[in-house]
Amino acid sequence: MPHLMLLDTASLYFRAFYGVPDTIRRPDGTPVNAVRGLLDMIARLTADYEATHLVACWDDDWRPQWRVDLLPTYKTHRVAEVVVAGPDVEVVPDPLEAQIPMILRTLELAGIAVVGAPEHEADDVIGTYASHADLPVDVVTGDRDLFQLIDDDREVRVIYTARGMKNLDVLTEASIVEKYRVLPQQYADYATLRGDASDGLPGVSGIGEKTAASLLGEYGSLESLLAAASDPESPLSSPVRSKLAAAADYLEVAPTVVQVVRDLDLPGLGQVGAELHPVTGDARAELEGLGKEWNLGGSVTRLLEAFDRLG
Repeated sequence: MPHLMLLDTASLYFRAFYGVPDTIRRPDGTPVNAVRGLLDMIARLTADYEATHLVACWDDDWRPQWRVDLLPTYKTHRVAEVVVAGPDVEVVPDPLEAQIPMILRTLELAGIAVVGAPEHEADDVIGTYASHADLPVDVVTGDRDLFQLIDDDREVRVIYTARGMKNLDVLTEASIVEKYRVLPQQYADYATLRGDASDGLPGVSGIGEKTAASLLGEYGSLESLLAAASDPESPLSSPVRSKLAAAADYLEVAPTVVQVVRDLDLPGLGQVGAELHPVTGDARAELEGLGKEWNLGGSVTRLLEAFDRLG
């Protein structure tokens, strides 16, 4: 049956870079550990979860200015330097930076669609495709932001890589409720309230995970919670009212920053060539050649075998 897999590509190649020894190098000394690791991840994921369609979603802008304008702390800890009138420079180790062109070339030769969007993150590309696809979707990521996309009715799951490729978690609505005590559609509001240091979200001072989950369980959404806070007749406690009032400026902008964009004007899955096929002809020969030339070991062979099953 048709099945779409959406990759949070940077999340995966960062994980590959830190998970595969950097002693693995090309003859010229350039490390290839991230390339090897990513190809192995894609081979295993597409085979194990029987993906028929695949999009490597790309960060055209990993820290969009419109999000920073709303919330200056957004991903601040990941900025290497601030560039005036230009994009901030993300902290990417030089040995990983050198591998990005190789990653893109191998993905191209393997026939894997790579899609990004100007002024948006890969999360937003994933959010748009996941929200409009007419087939089941697996989102592969190590970031919690995308939990908000999980939807049992539309068969959208998250394959969560935070514990490593040997301990993948397939997350559904029940998984999110069990762990966080909120529904996936409440997760963005939950993250806004409790904060998320990994994205530079300060949260509301004095409101942690348990309180955030309890408030959303009672009021349903941040919007309804804030409406209750402004209603003197509501049963909301004075301490919570005070905490929300103190964070009013933050709460006005944070939801827009945290919520994944779901309505980008992206080309359709057919247009980008998302359907997977065996790699044949000159592309296969070149990919096999690069596997040897770049010392990619068996990763190219495993990727080719994973796609050969679709022939």
